[in-house]
Amino acid sequence: MGDARRGGCCPPMDLFRSEAMQLVQLIIPMESAHLTVSYLGELGLLQFKDLNSEKSPFQRTYAGQLKRCGEMARKLRFFKEQMLKAGVLPPDSATQVDTNIDDLEVKLAEHESELTEMNANGEKLQRSHNELVEYKLVLQKAGEFFQSAQSRAIEQQREYESQQQSGESMETPLLQDQELSTDSSKQVKLGFLAGLVPREKSMAFERILFRATRGNVFLRQSTVENPVTDPVSGEKIEKNVFLVFYAGERAKAKILKICEAFGANRYPFTEELGKQAQMIAEVSGRLSELKTTIDAGLLHRGNLLQTIGAQFNQWNLLVRKEKSIYHTLNMLSLDVTKKCLVAEGWSPVFATKQIQDALERAAFDSNSQVGAIFQVLHTRESPPTYFQTNKFTSSFQGIVDAYGVAKYQEANPAVYTIVTFPFLFAVMFGDWGHGICLLLATLYFILREKKLSSQKLGDIMEMTFGGRYVILMMSIFSIFTGLIYNEFFSVPFELFGPSAYACRDLSCRDATTEGLIKVRRTYPFGVDPVWHGSRSELPFLNSLKMKMSILLGVAQMNLGIVISFFNAKFFRNNLNVWFQFIPEIIFLNGLFGYLSLLIIVKWSTGSQADLYHIMIYMFLSPTDDLGENQLFPGQKTLQLVLLLLALVSVPWMLIPKPFLLKKQHEDRHRGESYAPLQSTEESLQVDSNHDSHGHEEFEFSEIFVHQLIHTIEFVLGAVSNTASYLRLWALSLAHSELSTVFYDKVLLLAWGYNNVIILVVGIIVFVFATVGVLLVMETLSAFLHALRLHWVEFQNKFYEGDGYKFYPYSFALLEDEDE
Repeated sequence: MGDARRGGCCPPMDLFRSEAMQLVQLIIPMESAHLTVSYLGELGLLQFKDLNSEKSPFQRTYAGQLKRCGEMARKLRFFKEQMLKAGVLPPDSATQVDTNIDDLEVKLAEHESELTEMNANGEKLQRSHNELVEYKLVLQKAGEFFQSAQSRAIEQQREYESQQQSGESMETPLLQDQELSTDSSKQVKLGFLAGLVPREKSMAFERILFRATRGNVFLRQSTVENPVTDPVSGEKIEKNVFLVFYAGERAKAKILKICEAFGANRYPFTEELGKQAQMIAEVSGRLSELKTTIDAGLLHRGNLLQTIGAQFNQWNLLVRKEKSIYHTLNMLSLDVTKKCLVAEGWSPVFATKQIQDALERAAFDSNSQVGAIFQVLHTRESPPTYFQTNKFTSSFQGIVDAYGVAKYQEANPAVYTIVTFPFLFAVMFGDWGHGICLLLATLYFILREKKLSSQKLGDIMEMTFGGRYVILMMSIFSIFTGLIYNEFFSVPFELFGPSAYACRDLSCRDATTEGLIKVRRTYPFGVDPVWHGSRSELPFLNSLKMKMSILLGVAQMNLGIVISFFNAKFFRNNLNVWFQFIPEIIFLNGLFGYLSLLIIVKWSTGSQADLYHIMIYMFLSPTDDLGENQLFPGQKTLQLVLLLLALVSVPWMLIPKPFLLKKQHEDRHRGESYAPLQSTEESLQVDSNHDSHGHEEFEFSEIFVHQLIHTIEFVLGAVSNTASYLRLWALSLAHSELSTVFYDKVLLLAWGYNNVIILVVGIIVFVFATVGVLLVMETLSAFLHALRLHWVEFQNKFYEGDGYKFYPYSFALLEDEDE
């Protein structure tokens, strides 16, 4: 498991401990450096270390090349934005075209220049088109106002002339006097401005005009039926055509400023009707010409974007690869001769041959006269953790890594999580009808995984699709535990034979189990269906599931402690074996292991002993007689021995280890060869901390406090963690009761009305309640509780999780990254 001597070209699948890692050094000639890093990126088995961390990005060797790649990436982002606006989608798989980065840079510059010029010309033409559209609306709407005003003036003139012909009125002399007294030099000629103003601002526009000119303006507005495209913003806006009359240049200046403030577009207008018709005809002709020109430009632009889109994915991947290569080259240090680059990085031991082959191939393809040098470095630095996973195990590994990445060569909980996680979920979710529903939904994801993996799903669907194999195992185990509980949407079935019990009389279904007599052999598998629906169902299932939860919890916690033993043996840490593993296994099993034994004995013998009473008085009155609670001979003596061992194990965990660590530290300084309990792990931890004189620092108080915290945490955790496993019982009971309520109070109730409409409504409500509550909310709830049991109750017994992941330099990861 993780043996450093293992090598070869075929990587072994080992999930229990990290693959053996090594720190390697590469000395690469400058002429083959680019190709070497490229081949290593295709291989994806080397994690480079940054040897230039003290330098800023601008001081590194390949800063210019990175800037060049960044500029090409900017152009590609520009192309992508333009394609999205035009609705041009690049194909999923582009044909491979051989091109180098220099040719691509020239091509991208040409396409950008051409596309930018097209956009600029198109914007100018579109703005002119929008202005002409608005101008035409002004000519039409304002022209209607002048036509109506002229027609009213003609009618008034005719009316006045008719009055003159009929005779003078009383007011005629006064009017004649006024006309005679009016000075022609004092007559004022009115000016006017026309344009469009946004409809939402029209009321404020009119109010400000009135206040600014003190009412010395005349404003007319006409609504434009359809929204028009604003020439400035390019957005469709609802507008009104306005016509404002004024007198004087000061009033005109104020009106112009107000128009500018309100974003009102003004257009020239003549009051002569003949010229208005002529201008409308001219504008319509120009609009037709502009529309033809714009359509031709859009067609040409669309063809260019189609050409770019056909090779966009390939270009984008090439630029990203090139950028990642130069970013990696910047992590390498320049040799003193400035002819070689020195690289350091982590790689699995089994990848040695593959890396050497990649170096040789790069030297040959680049016509380098000197090959790259590969050598393994010896270091005390902690290597990264690398577990090889596939599409099935990666989801379970992700559950563990979400808590913390395993320390190098530490036992990996994911091996056991593959079985224990879905099983504990199924204990809480147990219903083989619901399990089948989950299985069918998961099979849909698995059967269409190739198609779905290439699509962009939502956040929830992406998470569900990524954990499809976890849900598959959860559904299979749920079917298994559902068969044990004998529940199919809360309905029991006699799948494995008839019930072992029969009714003594007609009222036995409403009585306790005293109304049932055993007439056959015990039901062969799972819970006897006769319990469902009886008064004793809840007490019986409560007792069964609660005791089963304790058994499962104690078994899993013991597994965690046993794994801590294998960790200690692997790291040759004998102190943890003698003063951590042994007292922990004694303390846990002396109390809760004994409780598990009592549960099994009680089930086997059918005793009526009170286990609560036994465990309480085991601490309060250990010397009292057990009486009717005695399950087997010698039980009292066994309890005294187990209680004594549990009490002794607490100082056993607390006291010896800090003093022995102190003695080891002193022996190393005296040069003695005392190492019967030598701890490789502890010595590495101590050796990593030195003072300025090169002597090791050892803080006894810190070590003792750390051990005290660990002891208290384990002793209290043994109680709280065991109680925490009772959530298996609580969630299972809640799931079963909810399923029963939906079946009895919805489906059966609707069936009892003998009405088709009510039955259909009841079935719909039952389906939605089952899917929404039991298959979604209950699934999520049971998942989270199973997650907590693994992270806290199981992994805290052995898992440190303070390592860091192995992230190799790989081109395969570039496809999933966003710029």
